[in-house]
Amino acid sequence: DHEYNPVWTSIRTQAEEQSRKEPLLSSYLYSSVLSHQTFEKALANVLANGIGDATLLSTQLYPAFLSILQKDKIRKAILLDIQVTKDRDPACTSYLEALLNYKGFHALQLHRIAHDLHTNGRQVMAQMLQSRSSEVYGVDIHPGAEFGKGILIDHGTGVVVGETAVVGDNTSLLQGVTLGGTGKATGDRHPKIGSNVLLGAGSTVLGNISVGEGSMIAAGSVVLKDVPDRTLIAGIPARIVGTTRGRPSTEMTQNFEQQDSFEDFEGIEYF
Repeated sequence: DHEYNPVWTSIRTQAEEQSRKEPLLSSYLYSSVLSHQTFEKALANVLANGIGDATLLSTQLYPAFLSILQKDKIRKAILLDIQVTKDRDPACTSYLEALLNYKGFHALQLHRIAHDLHTNGRQVMAQMLQSRSSEVYGVDIHPGAEFGKGILIDHGTGVVVGETAVVGDNTSLLQGVTLGGTGKATGDRHPKIGSNVLLGAGSTVLGNISVGEGSMIAAGSVVLKDVPDRTLIAGIPARIVGTTRGRPSTEMTQNFEQQDSFEDFEGIEYF
């Protein structure tokens, strides 16, 4: 599939420019980007080389990764993921940077591959990719977790997502986010995150609860109960402290307008 892809065209142009500016990187940029005909091939190569080792050969991982990344639904998701990585993270100035250097993006795409393997009965292979992602990127996402499209995992370090968690479209997770269970319960036991949600650094959401669309979880919060749509919650345990407007996950603005009073999840007023 060689149809026009503006993201891939931009990546190649940037790689060519950097090859001229940084001769020491010319071989690296050629093998990582310029020798490939499509974005999916370049990404498969980056991921395979990123987690490959002496016994888990990158040359064997590459075709397996590519076959999954070329699936239409996954292909569309990864293109949106790299676009929002550049759009939402002010430190990311190009698609080339995201492709080569952003481990949150890498870990998310490796999870998409692991999830596909998991849902097709290849659990051992999927778990191996989870383990390698945890070792290499510091991101631990169970292969069973479901992610929508247009996802940003910013920084990535310390992000943990459990087996039955669901993350909606256009959501942003900062470093240290945990979507976990509450103990040894089995079955459906992890959070369900709506679309356009912003999960602040170090925030923790526990149990089979829902976080409503367009909500924001403040940094360091511990959420133990359902969160309504378009709500800002903060604290340990988290309580409602405000409302949100627009799409918090896109705007990445972590502030709020204080109101006179709010009700917590049990109906108690805070003043």
